[in-house]
Amino acid sequence: MTDKQRERPGDYFKDWKDREALAEAMLPLVGRLYRKNNVKTYIYGVNLVNQSTLQIMKAHRAVRQVEENELSVFETFPVIKTLSELELGTAHIDAGRLAVLYEEGAKRQGISLEDYLRQQMADVIGSDAKPIDRPRDVVLYGFGRIGRLMARLLIEKTGGGDTLRLRAIVVRRGGAADDLVKRASLLRRDSIHGAFEGTIRVDEERESFIANGNEIKVIYASNPAEIDYTQYGIEDAIVVDNTGVWKDTEGLSRHLQCKGISRVILTAPSKGDDIKNIVYGVNSDQIEDGDTIISAASCTTNAIVPPLKAIDDKFGIVSGHVETVHAYTNDQNLIDNYHTASRRGRSAPLNMVLTETGAAKAVAKVLPQLAGKLTGNAIRVPTPNVSMAILNLRLEKETSKEEVNDFMRYVALHSPLRRQVDYTNSPEVVSSDMVGSRHACIFDAGATIVNGANVVLYTWYDNEFGYSCQVFRILEQMAGVHYQVYPKEQ
Repeated sequence: MTDKQRERPGDYFKDWKDREALAEAMLPLVGRLYRKNNVKTYIYGVNLVNQSTLQIMKAHRAVRQVEENELSVFETFPVIKTLSELELGTAHIDAGRLAVLYEEGAKRQGISLEDYLRQQMADVIGSDAKPIDRPRDVVLYGFGRIGRLMARLLIEKTGGGDTLRLRAIVVRRGGAADDLVKRASLLRRDSIHGAFEGTIRVDEERESFIANGNEIKVIYASNPAEIDYTQYGIEDAIVVDNTGVWKDTEGLSRHLQCKGISRVILTAPSKGDDIKNIVYGVNSDQIEDGDTIISAASCTTNAIVPPLKAIDDKFGIVSGHVETVHAYTNDQNLIDNYHTASRRGRSAPLNMVLTETGAAKAVAKVLPQLAGKLTGNAIRVPTPNVSMAILNLRLEKETSKEEVNDFMRYVALHSPLRRQVDYTNSPEVVSSDMVGSRHACIFDAGATIVNGANVVLYTWYDNEFGYSCQVFRILEQMAGVHYQVYPKEQ
């Protein structure tokens, strides 16, 4: 029974405490599923592993933004408890979605929750299948904003150590006597994304630091050709190059010439047409075993391609303009100073800076049907993270604000793009509310404007962490990591 159907509690405080107790009781069940069975549990895409009681309660409350009713711990706790009693193999299970599907379907048919979950989980009950045949080594080439967030993701998702393992980072010597300590400190503390979840200690003798038990070698080099990764026990590794120094096949192939490296991911748009630009969830099916270099495109391309694909599939796009309101980046100057690019020499924290973006043209590399239909520009603004893309589109047919918002809500909830597109209808959200979002973009339903076939759509995106999550998904696919996901696609 959903909150909308349940009678209003006579005592809100008692009701809160009852919910709090159930959320607290979830913690050991969620932890046991993860550590014993390698099962990750979610509430509408929000990971429950290593979360606090209040974070779990907030995850339930947030569902009201996309569903007509608030999801209650009273519905999800029995699901988590029953799952913990089944002998499950490795899987990713959205307990929130399963709870809603059960309440709206099987329960009304008189099917017990255990029978329903056994039916849903039939593929993994008693299974000893692994998401990958053997652990895959990963190297981060560069340790800037994206590199450090990728490190956090890799460490967070280490699990039992049988999928992806962050083995090393490659950086140039910074010149400080305590260079290693400084690198570790930047991972430990972040002014935007907060403190690292866990512990980090430095082993200067081994030139490494240990994060949540993961030993990460720090390799100092100014060119990939200088490195023999096998000396560090690294084999068949995937390099994530987040420096942006090389963007073409010739430059990125330097990684492949190193012993111990087999594939490369570039965290920027590639130059030329011989490297595939991939937006995970949209054209990631184009990644083939023979692809040794893949571009994860840009944060803005990742933010605009999923909603553009959804809208084009549903309504058809005749033409449009993409205006990006983008947080300032390290490429700009803190105070006025010389810069090779137009306007970017002016102080980033003090100005709105009109600049160019290649995101609109880059869309055609992922969605060829939109080639020549879009223009684009960008304004850098004095915020350190979270950006917005404004999609001003002319459609093939007339529609309404309600139809567009209902469709995008469906996309965020039930479509194959639900990991890329999030949805909010809150009239009060601002950019800082989106920090830490794991989606490529968040559709702001309250801002939608529709006038016949002309629509203006507003999408937020965490241009650092949301993008890093998209890169991580590509990394998993290139490594051959595959999880059984429940509920299955509808």
